[in-house]
Amino acid sequence: MKKIGLLSDTHGFLDPKIKSYFSEVDEIWHAGDIGSIEVLDELKAFKPTRAVWGNIDDIEIRRETNEFLRFNIESVSILMTHIGGKPEKYAKPALNELQKNGTPTLFVCGHSHITLVKMDRRFKMLWMNPGACGYKGFHKVKTILRFKITNDRIHDLELIELGNRV
Repeated sequence: MKKIGLLSDTHGFLDPKIKSYFSEVDEIWHAGDIGSIEVLDELKAFKPTRAVWGNIDDIEIRRETNEFLRFNIESVSILMTHIGGKPEKYAKPALNELQKNGTPTLFVCGHSHITLVKMDRRFKMLWMNPGACGYKGFHKVKTILRFKITNDRIHDLELIELGNRV
């Protein structure tokens, strides 16, 4: 079993509450718009971290991350990118990646600042967006996700609200 902490759209600010909520996770996944190399370094110093770059991320962050990241945890295949679109209407690069390199069990993205977890029946995969946990953007509440992966199951999903964006 692996415990995962999922966040996105920090935009250069790492809320201190995140470390308490992710204190017992095995890995942190950042779905892009990290905002500063210091945020990425702080996460990596805290826990093993997997991250993709987002549209606001500079060359320094892009050297440390990828646009698409494919990996496996237990028996679950994962594809993570920043701009994914929605299950009904994927962003073109994400759709191309899905069609070209196969469908994962779990698709993770950020960008929209809207938390959404949904089964995509067309691709037969779970789709997750943790929302945004930084102060920049239109979201009203900062959110992150926490869940577990055991064998081929994704379970015990929790939506955590960190407070108002203000």
